[in-house]
Amino acid sequence: MREPFVLEGQTIPAGQRRIVDIPLSMMSDHTPATVSVQVIHGKRDGPTVFISAAIHGDEVLGVEIIRRLGRLVALRRLSGTLLLVPIVNSFGFIGQSRYLPDRRDLNRSFPGNINGSLASRLAHLFLNNVVRRCDYGIDLHTAAIHRNNLPQARVDLKSKKARILAEAFEPPVILNASLREGSLRAAASELGIPVMVFEAGEALRFNEVAVRVGVAGIMKVLRHLKMVAKGTTRSANKKIRKTPVATKSSWIRATEGGLLRTRHDIGDYVREGDILGLISDPFGARETEVLATKDGLIISTSTIPLVNQGDAVFHIAFLSEAAASDASIEAIEDEIDSNPIFEYDEL
Repeated sequence: MREPFVLEGQTIPAGQRRIVDIPLSMMSDHTPATVSVQVIHGKRDGPTVFISAAIHGDEVLGVEIIRRLGRLVALRRLSGTLLLVPIVNSFGFIGQSRYLPDRRDLNRSFPGNINGSLASRLAHLFLNNVVRRCDYGIDLHTAAIHRNNLPQARVDLKSKKARILAEAFEPPVILNASLREGSLRAAASELGIPVMVFEAGEALRFNEVAVRVGVAGIMKVLRHLKMVAKGTTRSANKKIRKTPVATKSSWIRATEGGLLRTRHDIGDYVREGDILGLISDPFGARETEVLATKDGLIISTSTIPLVNQGDAVFHIAFLSEAAASDASIEAIEDEIDSNPIFEYDEL
């Protein structure tokens, strides 16, 4: 039998799970603020992996992914340890805001400081109490408000271990994303802990396709790490495909302010010169075309028709049409349907 897992003074025996509340601060109404972690401590040896969501408080889709993940029957036979953190930024989550009350971005506040701002203290707590305990991590995100992301993995391709995680996840597309100062990925990398980011959907919204891609992808990573049995994640008839990897991408920006009518959506493949949308003034007197500047796959779009000059409206990953052929929404839905139906524990 494995040794128990100890977190914040609580002991979780092998083969059991427990929710542990790590104290952070007291809110202004005297309500305790904590970071809640569900520890699933398998009976057999294996890696320790954290799955986190809502580092940006309005990114609720990852919360649903973790909720469903925690109910999978396959986790009863887990090898290793899972640390599930559905809501890192509880302040932003409650306030439906990307940021903390001090208007700081938690994902630009790592590694943090125990004596710093609220964001800095939260970053320090999460990094030292959760991330340091792990061998790998998956951080779940969505697009910023008024944008929609195609399900995608983002990693620094220079990190071999992080890239392997992303490839095991088998997302529709993998995007090269250099480490940013102050981000969780950068702080974890300094500790030698590879972290991949899963981006999908919109802020403050659920998206069934994105949720199912997220749950399935995490299970594929756990299978790759030999934390769950091989037969739990892949259909015998599933087509094997190589996930396209985009080393570069670019935002197309509005050249004028006005009302945007889009002609393409996430998952569409476009060619240089294609009309992506039209920007009109409220009277219809002027109309400006938004053109693709490169061939590639649309991985993010604006979802609000009101645009100002310079607003980012389409994000294109530079890929060949052949490489991007399996990344359309229809192809993603077909692949989801070909996967085995996961069995959930009854609550």
